[in-house]
Amino acid sequence: MKNLRHLLSAFLLVCCTVAMAETVTIDGITYDAVTKAKVATVIAKETGYYSGSVVIPETIVHNNVTYSVTSIGDQAFVGCSGLTSITIPNSVTSIGSFAFYYCSGLKEVHINDLAAWCNISFEDSYANPLYYAHNLYLNGELVTDLVIPNSVTSIGNWAFYKYDGLTNITIPNSVTTIGNGAFLDCDGLTSITIPNSVTTIGNEAFAWCSGLTSITIPNSVTSIGESAFYGCSGLTSVTIGSGVGYIYSEAFANCGNLTDVYCLATTVPSTNSDAFKNSYLVYKTLHVPAESINSYKTTAPWSSFGTILTIEEESMPKCATPVVSYNNGKLTFECETDGVEFVTEITSSDFNKFYNSSVDLSVTYNISVYATAEGYENSDTVNATLCWIECGCNGNSNGINNIDVYSKSALITSSNGVINVDCPLEGETVAVYTTDGALVGSATITNGSATIQNGLSKGSVAIVKIGNKSVKVVVDKFYDI
Repeated sequence: MKNLRHLLSAFLLVCCTVAMAETVTIDGITYDAVTKAKVATVIAKETGYYSGSVVIPETIVHNNVTYSVTSIGDQAFVGCSGLTSITIPNSVTSIGSFAFYYCSGLKEVHINDLAAWCNISFEDSYANPLYYAHNLYLNGELVTDLVIPNSVTSIGNWAFYKYDGLTNITIPNSVTTIGNGAFLDCDGLTSITIPNSVTTIGNEAFAWCSGLTSITIPNSVTSIGESAFYGCSGLTSVTIGSGVGYIYSEAFANCGNLTDVYCLATTVPSTNSDAFKNSYLVYKTLHVPAESINSYKTTAPWSSFGTILTIEEESMPKCATPVVSYNNGKLTFECETDGVEFVTEITSSDFNKFYNSSVDLSVTYNISVYATAEGYENSDTVNATLCWIECGCNGNSNGINNIDVYSKSALITSSNGVINVDCPLEGETVAVYTTDGALVGSATITNGSATIQNGLSKGSVAIVKIGNKSVKVVVDKFYDI
């Protein structure tokens, strides 16, 4: 009899649970609706079901009961490659794991309330948070300059992950925490101010933000998370506030263009040995309080800095910015400062495995160089790209007209909205376009060079076209299309 009562109780519990949660489809969106709590979760109907523009409502009505839509469930939109935009209401407070995984067509996220968005909880995997959507729309307008309202107290994990459209961010004094991956891979981000109210910077919070050139971490921050600024290749200067007590693994790893680090803490922060991994500290300058300089000089990884100065010391003169040129198969670097050493990094995205019977070696090289010398601060870093353009000329061999195909080199540099091209293709047109195809400037190569005033701000993306060669440009940084 006792066992029968247990079985009956279990049966009634299952029946009640089923009665409390019901799967419903309204206006093409499927939900789990919990009757008792009057809340609903968006769930998957079937893999790849949703397409086009999907607008999630704040509430739904089923059987005369109104439910608040508070979450997007795990894998809710997984595999929906036809999904192009998603509108998320203010009522949603959490987005589940892999909710938009493999939504390769998703390009836009639309929200109405930025404060509500900042506090959304993204579950588990950072592959989840709208990976493919690089643009954020607030009340129908594309957000480039992001001003977070004073009502926000924390910026949630992955809140603005991979939004390349963001260029400037203003964080109010109400924010105390910047979550994990909050601005991860925001490539277009060039400016951000972290207020004195922030105490914690999460793991990967600004990782791969290659457009950032300087960052000041306020005195209120007590810890800098793992890989917080990993891969910020544009960073040249970092100021670490006096309150920082711990810097986690690879916090500033792969920041190769870093020249100066100012650490204001009188007690040397506890720092993982790989915090500055692959950032070439032997060529960098560390500035610290005078009373603590000996502690920094004897504590790894700080002791690895090539130059350690007190903040109170008069700043050393700075090496002049190098000039890059190319001729007869050689890159040449010149600097007005005597006795400098040139630190150069050359990469190419064109090198791959080949399986054909022939290989085209006319690759594009990405170049960065700065000058360093004893008694001087490192110079500014110069970025350039070197590529080859195929062209033809009419020749004459044994009285027969023919066309010989050959290549000419082009060296592209950029600064302050000006793009300069050095190339011997006399009379060839150089044109600069936006990524939308709008022409912003052009010039003809005369006496081996062309200069284009393009009016684009630093961090803007443009296309430089020379003859049959197109090169994608993030202004002041270059990489081949």
